[in-house]
Amino acid sequence: MDKQQLIKRIKETAYLEGDFVLRSGKKSKYYLDKYLFETCPDILKALSEEFAEHVTDDVTLIAGAELGGVALAAATAIASGKNWIIVRNSKKGYGTGKMVEGVLKAGDVVLLVEDIATTGGQVLEAAKIITEAGAKIKKIVSVIDRKQGAAENINTAGYQFESIITKDDLGIKDKS
Repeated sequence: MDKQQLIKRIKETAYLEGDFVLRSGKKSKYYLDKYLFETCPDILKALSEEFAEHVTDDVTLIAGAELGGVALAAATAIASGKNWIIVRNSKKGYGTGKMVEGVLKAGDVVLLVEDIATTGGQVLEAAKIITEAGAKIKKIVSVIDRKQGAAENINTAGYQFESIITKDDLGIKDKS
């Protein structure tokens, strides 16, 4: 599926209007329901191919934060042939109690994939966990940039940020 088809499919599948509160705490008149597009095989496959284009030769690992980044990281791993990890939001109170599921080693070069970037808060928390383990974030790439500060916050934190599409690509006017 080409980029324009992908944009159309995401908008028709996941764009909702109403009164919403985002993870960042911001209020919005629209919501992009990542689970609605991440659970469609054709969209997930197209996104995995888009993310895989960001996998350079030095990238050793794909990472996604739970829960929205899990399907994206898994699909990107399949498309790129690289191993992947899940970065937890909080430690489990049972089992291994790890913040990272999968194998993350010091020296790994990580492509961190994100679903929807608003302020970048969740993906920055995941990046911190990865870098504290001694790995390097090559780039953070989101499916959608809502253009509400994520790029600036992520870049200010010292990471390179890109998005596959933005709210502008979806034809969304500032309603939030």
